[in-house]
Amino acid sequence: MKNKKTLVLLRHAKSSWKDPGLDDQERPLNGRGRRNAAQMGRLTKDQDLVPRLVLCSTALRTRETAALFFAEWNVSPSTEYRDDLYHAEPVQIEGILNSVDDSVESLMIIGHNPGLEEFLTQHTGNSIIMPTAALARVDFELDSWSQFTTSTQGTLIHVWRPKEFGF
Repeated sequence: MKNKKTLVLLRHAKSSWKDPGLDDQERPLNGRGRRNAAQMGRLTKDQDLVPRLVLCSTALRTRETAALFFAEWNVSPSTEYRDDLYHAEPVQIEGILNSVDDSVESLMIIGHNPGLEEFLTQHTGNSIIMPTAALARVDFELDSWSQFTTSTQGTLIHVWRPKEFGF
């Protein structure tokens, strides 16, 4: 019997377009984004989804989302900020997963669309809409993250979206 690996995908919270001169990577969260990130961070803790490892895009909006989640968790999990998660496509996410240490049973990736939605569709067979600050949990039957391939299929456990909670 294979081991279970849990992957939680988080799309960054709502970002600000207030300053059109900012580089896309430097756009911060707006007020709603900060509120939703904190609310969804609490939900993640309540659902016992706090991961052992967080892999986060280096964009400002993803880093701010991560910081707000960590504040709600009252813990700072092992975290890697990765340039290759900035607008990563499914094949890039797969490659990143291949490098995760096998001792990590639960992992969160904080990233961007359309890559997160495409990854979910490809690896669960479900067409998933991931608005800002949405979370999706997928369980995979794997002994090793290095076994993850483009054809690996997981079980979509749940998707949480801020609007479903009135956030």
